[in-house]
Amino acid sequence: MANNRKLGRVSSHRKAMLRNLATDVIMHGKIETTATRAKEVRKVVDKLITLGIRGDLHARRQAAAILQNVVDPATGKTAVQVLFDDVAPKFKGKNGGYTRVIKTYNRKGDNAPMAIIGLF
Repeated sequence: MANNRKLGRVSSHRKAMLRNLATDVIMHGKIETTATRAKEVRKVVDKLITLGIRGDLHARRQAAAILQNVVDPATGKTAVQVLFDDVAPKFKGKNGGYTRVIKTYNRKGDNAPMAIIGLF
């Protein structure tokens, strides 16, 4: 999870935040966050989907090291299972560019630019 932006956080908090956001994108398909966070989490999600397309055991373990161990209550699948069973097969023929960042509005309190990042 190498990145260039510090996002106003120490490295451990930044890494945990990106893991959480990436897990939410995989589980829900899209999320709304600030534009800067969306640009950073896009890198992580694209790498995870590339691992999902590869599909071998080593790729599954690498993805499990990044994703949170959350379970979807509707299906009973973990985030890694959703990535490998549902998300990655949709992008089987694509070479990158799995996510899209759409800028929406500026947040009311601090005027931060907001964006939606999703799997499109």
